[in-house]
Amino acid sequence: MTVYLDCNATAPMDPRVLSEVMHFFSVEFGNAGSRTHDYGSRAKQAVQRARDQIAEVVKVRRDEVIFTSGATESNNLAILGLAYHGKETGRLHIVSTMIEHKAVLEPLDALARQGFEVTLVPPTRGGWIDPAMVQDALRQDTLLVSVMQVNNETGVIEPIPELCEILADHPAFFHVDAAQGFGKEIAPLQNTRIDLISISGHKIFGPKGVGALVMRRRRLNRPPLTPLFFGGGQERGLRPGTLPVPLIAGFGLAAELAFHEAHQRAKACQAYRERVLKALEPFSPIINGDQTRTMPHVLNLSLPELDSEAVMVALKDVIAISNGSACTSQSYQPSHVLKAMGLPDSIVQGALRISWSYMTEGPDWNEVIDILKRLH
Repeated sequence: MTVYLDCNATAPMDPRVLSEVMHFFSVEFGNAGSRTHDYGSRAKQAVQRARDQIAEVVKVRRDEVIFTSGATESNNLAILGLAYHGKETGRLHIVSTMIEHKAVLEPLDALARQGFEVTLVPPTRGGWIDPAMVQDALRQDTLLVSVMQVNNETGVIEPIPELCEILADHPAFFHVDAAQGFGKEIAPLQNTRIDLISISGHKIFGPKGVGALVMRRRRLNRPPLTPLFFGGGQERGLRPGTLPVPLIAGFGLAAELAFHEAHQRAKACQAYRERVLKALEPFSPIINGDQTRTMPHVLNLSLPELDSEAVMVALKDVIAISNGSACTSQSYQPSHVLKAMGLPDSIVQGALRISWSYMTEGPDWNEVIDILKRLH
């Protein structure tokens, strides 16, 4: 059986979460917007409980959590939703980075076509953003700073606490795409200087198709977002549509479990990491990204003289791995993240991403080694 090692693309659902999701699909299937019967009341209670579970992780109030279909929608709502306010106030400058997910870079491109000026800060060779470069990019008319918490391709943790300090006295809104860090790297997201946080359910062992945007109040004021589409007025009018109660209930439980089990999960992932590195040691892998700043559940590496596509095909019946973001894998192009880091083409073309979880079992590493030896 192929061992799944692509958890940064999507993670398996925790069995406890799956049980919760199925309960709300099969037993408590009411609409949270129905006010005339107990099915609706119980559905609403489940949604509010999930809001509380997610809010606890980042230390916000229940009403500061808006449910969406995932981090991509949350990113779009956070970025595009500020456009009207930016135009009204004459603040048309945005600071972000070259290594963001496409779900951030493409909304920024859309704003650039509307007349906004976007400054993209390059990373260091280690894949992290130098806070001083963000500080240098700030202007009086900067509306938004958007920096991811953890890079999806390299697993490198970005300096969110330092950026919060830099922005302490600046009026710009601070958005963090936390798809890869929420529930894993806990403390940084609890900083009250972060205005907007994008979260995805399936990256924390919850269901696909659900996420959230945290809209933290600043001096009692919410970030002035306008909705991207319109309908029934759910989620404070910012995200209309019938709430997917089973997915939300599962997402909430996944967030609670991640919060309370973060330490033991990280410890298990670190031990797995050491086994991966030991198994691949004979091939002298080149690790991409500063390993002093990397999450314990992911490795981005290049094997000298081996092409990533050839490796993935050869190993597909033993381990399932990738060479970058799942969102761009349908038409492979060299990683914009690794290219921005200034890595040579040979390293970029040969890069592989291996990512696992606290539930991942080990493959037969001897078989992996034998296959790789035959590729040389």
